[in-house]
Amino acid sequence: GMSRSRILLQNSAEVPDRQITEVLGLVQGHTIFAIWMGRDLSALVRLLLGGELIEYTEMMGQARKVATNRMVVQAERLGADAIIDLRFMTTSVIGSAAELLAYGTAVKLSNPAT
Repeated sequence: GMSRSRILLQNSAEVPDRQITEVLGLVQGHTIFAIWMGRDLSALVRLLLGGELIEYTEMMGQARKVATNRMVVQAERLGADAIIDLRFMTTSVIGSAAELLAYGTAVKLSNPAT
């Protein structure tokens, strides 16, 4: 369904109070997004003046969500309980497009200690 995934996402290699019982392998998700500078000259001016590019920040946030969701879907197919060592990587593709990759290790966990 559309409910939030029960898969835990961890930046670290450990999950508090749980043992890793099985390593299922690398899972990843990616998305390619376009960076529009031409649309808005004021965005370029803000960039040059050291302001934050709000459109760009929002787009990156959206791209992270999409890439993460795609990675989680892969992990769910493997029957994972968690994704550990979660990382994000951005690579420039062509001109004004960039690729965002989310990747981590899908694992199975012991039941929480009672």
